[in-house]
Amino acid sequence: MIEQNQNLQLNRAAWLHKANSPLEVGEAPLPTAGPNELVIRNVAVAINPLDCHMQQAGVFVQQWPAIFGCDVAGQVYEVGSEVHGRFKKGDRVIGHAINLVSGRPQDGAYALYTVVPVDKAAILPDAIPFTEGVVVPFALEAAVCTLSLKQPGTAMPGVATPALGLPYPSLEPAPSSKTLVVYGGSSSVGSMTTQLATAAGIKVISIASARNFELCRSCGAVQVFDYHNPSFVEKVAEAVAETGEEFVGIFDAVSTPETYTNDLAILAKLGGGHLACVHPPPDNVPGNVKAGMIFAVDDVATPVWRDYVTPALQAGKLKCLPPPTIVGKGLEHIQEALKRCEAGVSATKLVVEV
Repeated sequence: MIEQNQNLQLNRAAWLHKANSPLEVGEAPLPTAGPNELVIRNVAVAINPLDCHMQQAGVFVQQWPAIFGCDVAGQVYEVGSEVHGRFKKGDRVIGHAINLVSGRPQDGAYALYTVVPVDKAAILPDAIPFTEGVVVPFALEAAVCTLSLKQPGTAMPGVATPALGLPYPSLEPAPSSKTLVVYGGSSSVGSMTTQLATAAGIKVISIASARNFELCRSCGAVQVFDYHNPSFVEKVAEAVAETGEEFVGIFDAVSTPETYTNDLAILAKLGGGHLACVHPPPDNVPGNVKAGMIFAVDDVATPVWRDYVTPALQAGKLKCLPPPTIVGKGLEHIQEALKRCEAGVSATKLVVEV
């Protein structure tokens, strides 16, 4: 009996009982893995602005109470019956939790144990701490959805997803004749999009605060412009034109009325292009602008998870950026981290050890 009790696993989670209320830490059912799923015993979770929106307004919550959150890093606790060879119990992994689309509490990150689809997980090399690796998953999938969709889908009713149709990242990218502007290059999704575009051979020109130029360059940006400079719109457009290469468009990782005004001004100077946004795009865009909002869960990311993430991390070609800021240890610190994220962070991603 003593041995049985020692082996008994208990789950706990930070539950959201209603919109615009604080999380409450309590017991949760221990999840089991479906045929193509993993159960991960989390060591670290990360916070995304999306999570703040879910807590404040209840958007995307399909059942109450809810467990949400997207980024996990930890060890495989259980492997689904159809998962052959790629993962085994005890493996160190990072994963993208998809409560956003499934609505199931067991698919939320803010718990001790989380279910993750096998196609949204990757082995984390031993040299990388869980608290660093956990900044990757959501940003990675969002970046692939930004760059590599070939046909527009639906982000939300009446709002299409972008379809830039760019190649997947590669350890040995073939040179490309394309240039992409990333607005908000030091953000989590902005820095990851810069990394993956660069790894696909795309030249990236980044827009960020001057204090974050080095971060943007470390992600692969060939030039960085300070949005505080009154003439930065003209400078970005000139830099794109001077490459002499095909202009793809702009990925706006900030997506506010102010940044949309600047986006459209840059696009006007360059004859149009794609505008990929993290929020619904502006109304009444010109006919030569293809605007869309990314939706960060899509099977388009499967080849990247399966073939690229682990070897790229091992080779140092995929970096865990922006660097983490560890808020605390324990599920009760997630609420504090959400408040700090809502207040705004720059060039970092908030992480909680669990």
